[in-house]
Amino acid sequence: MTSPRHAPAAARVRSIPRRGPDLRSRIVQSALGISLVLAASASSAIEAGNDWIESHGISTFGDLKYPAGFAHLDYVNPEAPKGGEMSIWAFGSFDSMNPYTTKGRAAAASSIFFESMLVGTADEIGASYCLLCESIAYPEDRSEAIFTLHPDVAFSDGTPLTAEDAVFSFNILLEKGLPSFRAQLAQKVESVEALDDRRVHFVFKEGIPTRDLISDVGGLPVFSKADYEANDRDFEESSLEPLLGSGPYTLGRMDVGQTIVYERNPDYWGEDIPINIGRNNFDDLRIEYYADYNAAFEGFKAGTYTFRNEASSILWATGYDFPALQKGHVTKQEFANGNKATNQAWAFNLRRERFQDPRVREAIALMFNFEWSNETLFYGIYDRVESFWDNSYLEPEGPPSDAEIAILQPLVDEGLLDASILTDPPYSLPVSGSRQLDRGNLRTASALLDEAGWPVGDDGLRRNAQGEVLQIEILNDSQTFDRVINPFVENLKRLGVDARHSRVDNAQMTARERPPQYDYDVAQTFLSTAYIPGTELRQFFGSETADTSTFNKMGLKDPAVDALIDVVLEAKSKEETITAVKALDRVLRAKKLWIPQWNKNTHTVAFYDIYGHPDPLPPYSLGQLDFWWWDAEKAARLEAEGAL
Repeated sequence: MTSPRHAPAAARVRSIPRRGPDLRSRIVQSALGISLVLAASASSAIEAGNDWIESHGISTFGDLKYPAGFAHLDYVNPEAPKGGEMSIWAFGSFDSMNPYTTKGRAAAASSIFFESMLVGTADEIGASYCLLCESIAYPEDRSEAIFTLHPDVAFSDGTPLTAEDAVFSFNILLEKGLPSFRAQLAQKVESVEALDDRRVHFVFKEGIPTRDLISDVGGLPVFSKADYEANDRDFEESSLEPLLGSGPYTLGRMDVGQTIVYERNPDYWGEDIPINIGRNNFDDLRIEYYADYNAAFEGFKAGTYTFRNEASSILWATGYDFPALQKGHVTKQEFANGNKATNQAWAFNLRRERFQDPRVREAIALMFNFEWSNETLFYGIYDRVESFWDNSYLEPEGPPSDAEIAILQPLVDEGLLDASILTDPPYSLPVSGSRQLDRGNLRTASALLDEAGWPVGDDGLRRNAQGEVLQIEILNDSQTFDRVINPFVENLKRLGVDARHSRVDNAQMTARERPPQYDYDVAQTFLSTAYIPGTELRQFFGSETADTSTFNKMGLKDPAVDALIDVVLEAKSKEETITAVKALDRVLRAKKLWIPQWNKNTHTVAFYDIYGHPDPLPPYSLGQLDFWWWDAEKAARLEAEGAL
């Protein structure tokens, strides 16, 4: 589930009618053989004689990698020293320490204060292990769960963390969380109660897939009820005073909008539990804010901060020739990145009538020449994002398999999808030529707009039958994106589109992109998906979140997509999940909802040579704030040479 934020009360959660239960039933039964009769309540499950499982963790499919009583995670250094500082940079500014409200802009990493019952690892997909809890118990059908808290768990002020705090945290997220998150939470949980000081009992609603529910509720942050009430806090408001949590770091120094420092809590309750061995190694985590990407790079060169995950291809290719690197004070490295692509893209705002026609969206997307941009601007280091599950085994190839067709056929029969989805390879934008404006793409885009009712007038601009000019505004709050957007705008103008590149500051960008304004034509976004997708699919792509979510940038309301999300969530095995995800990806791509950008399967990083890290790194995390460590000997050398 996507991180909780802010939403309408459960009683007001809107139920989006689907295209009939018969269709949903046909899809699920024909494709996956999933029964529509799901788990019953706790009492009936027990009466039915279901076996209960007690464990130190839970996996969506298959067994856990780490057995009960494991000493530490495989990828950490259990002897990693504690101390020193890790410092990074962040873009823009901040004016809040509350990451769970839409008001204000929360500081980077401000969720660091809070922990959850369960936590994932960086070397395993679909697994969650106990953190706040000592164990979890659940029936085989996963219709409920009991978390038993670790006996020593405490908030950072030393007060005990109890089951009552967990219930309070769930309820406040349900009542005042982010709209899209809250809507999903209300649909899942029938009840939550504290059985005693250490045990929290969740019962899930009937009629929904239970596969991921324990991991979902186990991933919710826990706040101190006593601190919240004693300080008369308001969860929906922005505040520079963080809520009280149990995490390994507390708030240290703050220069509002410029610098934030998190300090390691020397009395952290979970220092010695196996999941934390070799982690949380730095005394301080410092984040420096910059309004400009190039200014941030200059700050790194000057030693203002010490670790940089480089996202600018031109800087990576040409900028790392400064004295600190030449002297060996800074090291520049590439590490393998096993994560699926972040799905960086411009997303069309389908709330705008002119973008509801897929031919218009396709024509506009054809004018972004990735190949020219990659060669001319990015020094060839990127690959084009094509799939919503790019750089993973979930990306479909070629025509759909028989299993995928079984999922898609009922949607075609209902007239929700074109029959070509059953035979064609997944849609991808064509490879463009080496010139900024690809003539073939221009001709194709022109024909699409003519067909869609946007012919070119005598003044070279395209208008519809009502005389409205076809306009598109590309918002941008980053100077480094100017060189990418400006050629795109030039190409659009050659097509007859009234295209504009609007530079706005970070605060304006945030305000215009969030509900209820949704004041943009296309929005820069990361359409995040997971290896084992859960209800975040509804937050990014579901009809029920289209008018409330900060994640559903497209405002997508599509019955075929809604039905396929159900199929993914009801998959009972890894194989069924892969099949369902591939079918969903084909449909999302066929609808031409985005202008996909780029990705690279490596971490390109530079840092002052004062750190140690595991070798090799785990596949799914770079982990610089998590399991790297301060090397005092290296730091002393650089300090002696005046590099720090």
